[in-house]
Amino acid sequence: MVATDLDRTMIYTRAAFGDADPDTMCVEEYEGRPLSYMTVTAAERLKALAETAAVVPATTRTIAQFQRIRLPGGPWPYAVTSNGGSILRNGLPDRRWRSALDARVRAECATLVEVRAELRARVDESFALRLREADDLFCYLVVDQQRLPRDFLADLDAWCRPRGWSASQQGRKIYAMPAPVSKSRAVLEVRRRMLDAGELHPASRLLAAGDGSLDADMLRAADAAIRPRHGELEQRNWRHPGVAVTAAAGIEASDEILDFFLAARAYG
Repeated sequence: MVATDLDRTMIYTRAAFGDADPDTMCVEEYEGRPLSYMTVTAAERLKALAETAAVVPATTRTIAQFQRIRLPGGPWPYAVTSNGGSILRNGLPDRRWRSALDARVRAECATLVEVRAELRARVDESFALRLREADDLFCYLVVDQQRLPRDFLADLDAWCRPRGWSASQQGRKIYAMPAPVSKSRAVLEVRRRMLDAGELHPASRLLAAGDGSLDADMLRAADAAIRPRHGELEQRNWRHPGVAVTAAAGIEASDEILDFFLAARAYG
């Protein structure tokens, strides 16, 4: 089973290409305009991977944002969206999963209303462009990275932690996330369901890829994983046993990530 982050791991906006200029294909349009791309090589490798492994997209995007993407090799029987807040089965959200998660967040964490209010009190128009909620689970700021105060993220995270939340940054977005909402929990639940249904061999391994702090728990939970040489984890020089790092940064890192998955799948 392969669980992979999407943005800046499998798919890239033009701004995230880096120095590379490979042949690409558009995999997402927004308001009638091309938005996200894959290299042609990565698209071919993802199709090949989907023929031999259970591929589970695992993204912080909301359900609606995820449904804009047309990944080669789909449709996907399972997907994880909203950073683990939703499990999709054949494109439909699992209501039991979400109900149980909501109950846990209510029991263990400050409310979304409280966290959003704190965020509003901390920001101003000099660096904060937009404040958004995602699937009634978490919230995020879109910021001007050049004007973002140096200690803003660390100070916000220090406020969040005692309240059962955390703060992290991925590109222009700063996320405030309740602790129970995690990709690893949702991915492991998908794996359990597939094993119970006989859709996975009992000895099959879990492989994973991602570039941001919100991916770290999923990378740690995998039997083998890889991250690109860019993104928040690269900025933190994050390392973990069993987690490889690509040689390339930018969009060409996706080619290496898929090579890693295909090689690991070939050798069991």
